[in-house]
Amino acid sequence: MMGWLELTQQVDDETAEPVVALFNRYCRGSAVVEQRVGTTNGGQPLPAPVTLVHAYLAPADDQLETLLLIQQGLWHLSQISPLPDLAIAALEEQDWAHKWKEHFHVLRIGRFVIRPSWRDHTPEEGDLVITLDPGMAFGTGLHPSTALCLRALEDAVEPGMSVLDMGTGSGILAIAAAHLGAGHVQALDSDAVAVRVASENALVNGFRGVIDVRQGSLAEVSGAYHVIVINILARVIRDMLSGGLASHLYPGGQIVAAGILESQADDVRKAFRAEGLQVLGELQEKDWVMLRAQSRPR
Repeated sequence: MMGWLELTQQVDDETAEPVVALFNRYCRGSAVVEQRVGTTNGGQPLPAPVTLVHAYLAPADDQLETLLLIQQGLWHLSQISPLPDLAIAALEEQDWAHKWKEHFHVLRIGRFVIRPSWRDHTPEEGDLVITLDPGMAFGTGLHPSTALCLRALEDAVEPGMSVLDMGTGSGILAIAAAHLGAGHVQALDSDAVAVRVASENALVNGFRGVIDVRQGSLAEVSGAYHVIVINILARVIRDMLSGGLASHLYPGGQIVAAGILESQADDVRKAFRAEGLQVLGELQEKDWVMLRAQSRPR
């Protein structure tokens, strides 16, 4: 048995989430995603941001067996999308609990600044600061689909609007809508952990009276909203549209949808049109697409 091990795996947009899920299955605490920009150790500029996933393997009698299982899982993922070798570093007992915090930095997306609670940030004029720690629920802003939704919400949400966040995860998009002046934000997620995390994050960011977080799905949605944001999967978005999601829009209301791969975007556009929605525009980052659609005004 060895001491604490820090595992670091370089990933891309396709492999980040499955690697996080693999690490979370076997390691202590939650995996941490770091997007590294700037220069290499040799001082050379990085040609593009590098995304790393870090996790910590506790000392245990079956530690080597667990490490082997992780390596086998990474090998299977690499058959779908190539992965560099896993980096393994030994840590002192007293270091592991705080080591992961070194990898999580302040992130700017448009007007939004996503700040982990232990990082200082001096806001610039117009900054909308979201305090968000990495945890068990999806949505830290690092994934392109989340970043695209944040950018789209800046255009879609106006003061006093009501917003529905379907599949809220960490609550980051609900908090963003509240920052933009939404009068009421209903945040729903079917996962109990996400509901707890999103509720805590809404409280930390000062939006307890604005954001209502509940466990539920489309069947529990009632009333109408000016903006509905859904950052899940293309298949789920299509199912929700056919299941009546658009009926919860005010006339002229908008749906902001992401989690859509470029190859799936045309199917989602067709699903919008089938429900009488007009596609207003789209944003794309790498292979990920965000679509904005609007219901007919009266």
